[in-house]
Amino acid sequence: MKIWRWVASVLLTFTIAFFIIAAFIYTPDNQESEQSPPPQTEPEGIEKEHQSNDEEESDINESDSENGVDEAEETLSGELREVFTSVIESARGLFVRQDLDIVAIGDSLTQGVGDSTDNDGYVGIIEDTINSNQPIETLDIANYGVRGNRTDQLLERMETEEISQSLREADVVIITIGANDVMKVVKNNFSSLNYEQFQEAQKGYKERLNEIFQRVEDLNPDVPIYLVGLYNPFEYYFNNIPELGQIMSDWNRVSKEVISNYEQAEFIPIKDIFLGAEEELLWKEDYFHPNEKGYKRIAERVLEYIRPDIEQ
Repeated sequence: MKIWRWVASVLLTFTIAFFIIAAFIYTPDNQESEQSPPPQTEPEGIEKEHQSNDEEESDINESDSENGVDEAEETLSGELREVFTSVIESARGLFVRQDLDIVAIGDSLTQGVGDSTDNDGYVGIIEDTINSNQPIETLDIANYGVRGNRTDQLLERMETEEISQSLREADVVIITIGANDVMKVVKNNFSSLNYEQFQEAQKGYKERLNEIFQRVEDLNPDVPIYLVGLYNPFEYYFNNIPELGQIMSDWNRVSKEVISNYEQAEFIPIKDIFLGAEEELLWKEDYFHPNEKGYKRIAERVLEYIRPDIEQ
């Protein structure tokens, strides 16, 4: 009986790790369109028969069809406006101070992976919202997001002159980081994953996150720093495994502990945004990254927090 339990545990671990790793390393842009199967066609005789029947029924269904198409188009139009209109309506009338410099650094959430409009996710939405309220478009948020970045990799990039100079001149700094530190634990313990390994990894994460904040403070002592928290990207696949949700909550708790050491730093929670809304707000290519709607919700939350530091 113990052997069967051990085998089942190993198989479950492999299955979880496979789906998680596949979702994070999968990049749809690399797929070749030439691999798509050729369109299927019907034999000539059947096609003619369908054509005859269609001609007989076309007059009868024409008016109903037009009404149905009109209604469908109106519904679709409304949905598209909601998804692809990046400006946040609740921020109408927001006027920011002149020469505002916002710098965003971090991982795929900063880069905007999953935003099929190629508008840099929540960063682009905030930028568009602010510019829509100004006489002329003047704000260009510096976006240094790189998919897959962990805390150690972000620290290394922060040593470059380009990012260092941007941080020196920033009026506001926004950071997304940590999810890939969790993923590293999964990859390094593929066949023997357990909760204790995540707890051990939190120590190194906490130290590196503190270094990130210290680095920003050294470059720009008075700049407000906002760390966007983690949501549970595993919820869609493994909502029956509560430990995964606990792991992300632990990571957020550690982040808050680091932030408490910096007077000008603040934590922006987003876990609640996605809870129970994964089907609507996550990118259907992997159900890990946000889609346009998800990024809009993040942008609304971020703008709510940074607003006191950017308004005139």
